[in-house]
Amino acid sequence: MFKHLFKTLLATVLVAMTLPATAENKEMTVLQWNIWQEGTQVQGGYDAIVSEIVRLKPDFVTFSEVRNYHNVDFIKKLCGSLEQKGLIYYGFYSYDSGLLSSVPITDSLVVFPEKNDHGSIYGLHCEWNGIKLAVYTAHLDYLNDAYYDVRGYDGSTWREIPIPTDAKDVLRRNALSQRDEAMAAFLQQAERDKAEGRIVILGGDFNEPSHLDWTDATRYMYDHHGLVIEWPQTKSLENAGFIDAYREKWPDPVAHPGFTFPADNPAVDTKRLSWTPLADERERIDYLFYRGENVSLTDCRIFGPEGCVAYGRRVPGVGKEKIILPAGVWPTDHKGLWMKLSVR
Repeated sequence: MFKHLFKTLLATVLVAMTLPATAENKEMTVLQWNIWQEGTQVQGGYDAIVSEIVRLKPDFVTFSEVRNYHNVDFIKKLCGSLEQKGLIYYGFYSYDSGLLSSVPITDSLVVFPEKNDHGSIYGLHCEWNGIKLAVYTAHLDYLNDAYYDVRGYDGSTWREIPIPTDAKDVLRRNALSQRDEAMAAFLQQAERDKAEGRIVILGGDFNEPSHLDWTDATRYMYDHHGLVIEWPQTKSLENAGFIDAYREKWPDPVAHPGFTFPADNPAVDTKRLSWTPLADERERIDYLFYRGENVSLTDCRIFGPEGCVAYGRRVPGVGKEKIILPAGVWPTDHKGLWMKLSVR
């Protein structure tokens, strides 16, 4: 009997040794952050950027509004400041948008170079815990922001204009920017990444709302004036199989509008936080998207102060938003986004 049990046990052990190990899910965090000209618009802004990254310790950071002021490489400077705090990050020289990676970078890419304020998209390739990744950051054209047009302001000069009543007319004006060209370049690169087996992440300030937010449910809210608009940048990403992390986690745009701009920054006068003082310009224009095999969303939250600025006044938050509040000075006029992915 004991001999039989021993043989059975031995056989079980041998079979177990030949089976592949169960893949363990690994958690990755990504922070998207428009830092308003490197935090220079707020006293103590740069130090606040460093402190918040030390506090959150994201695996990757996608920045918008990097300027390299005073001929200083901002990403290099930031990596040095973080190293002094005991954190090692990697980056490369970029302008207008920038990236941090917690793992060494195998390749850096200029997908859409910044030129005359028409936006930029940069990217990196890396291996994170043995997983092939492509991470991109975007700060798209801030000219011809047609969501201002809907509020009765020209999106280039913010002069008052008649409020449009035709969504197609809004989109025609919207197409005057180079956001379409930038996104087309990104999607071409993303297809190459897909063919090479990479998970693709895109974070950025698109300077354009989401089509998932301008719905029948919100058509008369936030000065939408009854317009339901299929904003093209988020729609093109959806058509390409990318997932909008915030709207995936919080699908109801009324209960969780996810406004990222303009953030109510208590350290800054409201006159510097809103370009349309007679309109409600609350909008979600900062995003995190992802696409790939064996990756799923665990969490996604707004990062920043609760309130916004509308009609030139401070407006409290909706109350249902899941927000990571800042620990100290808030360095920007945007709220950021933070997401956690489960990767196998």
